[in-house]
Amino acid sequence: MKLKRTLLYTLITSMAIVGVGCTPDVAPQTTTEVSQDAEEELIVVNIAEVTHSVFYAPQYVAIENGYFEEEGLEVTLLGAQGADKTMASLLSGEVQVGLMGPEASIYVYTQGSPDYAINFAQLTKRDGSFLLSRVEEPDFKFSDLSGADILGGRKGGVPFMTLEYVVQHNGVKIGEDVASGEANVRSDIAFDVMAGAFIGGEGDYVTLFEPLATQVEQSGAGYIVASIGAESGEIPYTAYSALDSYIEDNPKVIQSFTNAIYKGQQFVAENDASTIAEVISPQFTELSIEDLTTVVQRYKDIDAWNSDPFMTEQSLDMLMNVMEIAGELDVRAPFDAIVDNQFAINAMLDDL
Repeated sequence: MKLKRTLLYTLITSMAIVGVGCTPDVAPQTTTEVSQDAEEELIVVNIAEVTHSVFYAPQYVAIENGYFEEEGLEVTLLGAQGADKTMASLLSGEVQVGLMGPEASIYVYTQGSPDYAINFAQLTKRDGSFLLSRVEEPDFKFSDLSGADILGGRKGGVPFMTLEYVVQHNGVKIGEDVASGEANVRSDIAFDVMAGAFIGGEGDYVTLFEPLATQVEQSGAGYIVASIGAESGEIPYTAYSALDSYIEDNPKVIQSFTNAIYKGQQFVAENDASTIAEVISPQFTELSIEDLTTVVQRYKDIDAWNSDPFMTEQSLDMLMNVMEIAGELDVRAPFDAIVDNQFAINAMLDDL
């Protein structure tokens, strides 16, 4: 606890010096700002999630353990199936919070939108997808993707760009001439139907999130051969964002939301896979508790989850490096324009 407190105050001091990601309307606090009695009506917050995956376990822990209710909130989930659709739901006002890759907020900001999305809580720090092959490959190496046809998702999305980054990092050229050893990373199949397309015979490999990866493997249509996140390294893969206007008008709601997510992150960090699986099992009734435990352990093994909601400037720079390598980014977004860490800091202070 002493080390945690020292690190946190060091972080706060450094932020006060450089002025990174602070919202002047929300001062650091040591108590939960929104805490309503059980008899009072909960504030409804609609969340669009890029997909429904065990990869977002801290969120489901926060739901199932009642952390949102403790903060005076009632959350509803909308399955948007893709960061582009998640951002569209946010911009249209259909939801108040979007769970997606920060690349979506970068695109919106650099396109000059007057009301853009601000990332206020990071959830995951690695790619959460797994690579599946049509055949068993116990000695798989990423260099084996030479000459392969790979279903990679939506061009411009973080899963697609991270996959390309990993392929190229392992010395494999990307292109359509598979006969000459190029890897054809395909973007012609929508994110939400990639599993079905692979089962139907499309591609030599596919990247899938859990629990889909395990379900495809159990069907006999593919075999998990590698973790993309373990190979790619740390990156701000998934974060919660809200429109600048919503945050300005509802700072207490965003603070309460962040507090609940932080509690979920801490629970996941402090408990084993079987305990986490038991808690989130109502969210994944299609999986046995044994399979769900296996999936949670896979994500624990690659250190997929943030233990707190704070996003670093270094990690966002890494994401924009990947975007530039993929040819998807011409102008970088300033860190303090699209990231507000003040809510994360307040949540961590509340835990001291």
